[in-house]
Amino acid sequence: MFFIQRRPHFFEAAWIPVCNVDHRLISHSDRLPCHRQTGRDNAALLPRTGEARPRGRLARWLGSDLASRKPRSVRRLRDRHPRGLAKFIGSAKVGWRLRSILAPGTHCALEHGGAAPIIIDRSADLDAIIEPIVKGGYYHAGQVCVYVQRIYVHSQLKDTFLEQFAARVAQLRVGDPTGAETEVGPLITPAKAERVQTWIDEAVAAGGRRIGGGSLSETTLKPAILVEPPRDAKISAHEIFGPVTCVYGYDDIDEAIRRANSLEVAFQASIFTRELEAAFHAAERLDASAVMVNDHSAFRTDWMPFAGRRGSGYGIGGIPYTAREMTAEKIIVVKP
Repeated sequence: MFFIQRRPHFFEAAWIPVCNVDHRLISHSDRLPCHRQTGRDNAALLPRTGEARPRGRLARWLGSDLASRKPRSVRRLRDRHPRGLAKFIGSAKVGWRLRSILAPGTHCALEHGGAAPIIIDRSADLDAIIEPIVKGGYYHAGQVCVYVQRIYVHSQLKDTFLEQFAARVAQLRVGDPTGAETEVGPLITPAKAERVQTWIDEAVAAGGRRIGGGSLSETTLKPAILVEPPRDAKISAHEIFGPVTCVYGYDDIDEAIRRANSLEVAFQASIFTRELEAAFHAAERLDASAVMVNDHSAFRTDWMPFAGRRGSGYGIGGIPYTAREMTAEKIIVVKP
């Protein structure tokens, strides 16, 4: 006779959620910004060299010198629960550093975000896809780890797509996030809005074309579209975490897939098409933990596996996957 038990690990979460209703409520120096509003710039508070020190609440949370001392949460894992589970949602710089100093045997789950690509096949029905792409690109002002950031559209559709897409984006209601009609609200702090605007300006100066954009306040940016920004521009190569999408043309779907897979980060992706062969061709080749067919890249439900690949994270989220990750299995065998 035998039976199997699953018992929980000790769990140490390293995630402090905040709300971006009003940056004045959450941007004080004694608060640790959450990655979902800061573009994962919590890494900027970490030491740039081994001798520097973190600042503010991050210093109190991680410890005063990350290079020589273990973060307090990690020390607790090592000292009290050496085979527990540490979960971190935030910047890759912080996440990989935390993982590197965990006690041997400690389970770990990291989520660092990405720069989600979508591919619009030449068979796609533009009238049907504009709305989901706009939603996926601009809800929460782009402060979503799998929001639509890079749009690869077949060259035969590019001009028509841009015309329809830009017209719909221009209609988005921007402003007070407490308003029932608001569709795009503020970023978490003025500094984050300034960073996004700087990236836009750099891409335009390097040859990209901007549609829309501009500022409503020190924290609120109008939705922008960047057309053909350089591949090495920050706005093409890094997670923007703001109300900006980038549009690129392509001639061959394998070219689009290669470009979609070209970054160090990989999370979720989409393919819009009316051809089943094209759908599965892309879905099987896109480097993503989830590929949506004919829906935006930010679609998810709690039972789905939710995981970053490569630089985007480690481990799998989602209710059944997290429940298994947070528990340890033991079999008990009884001999009569």
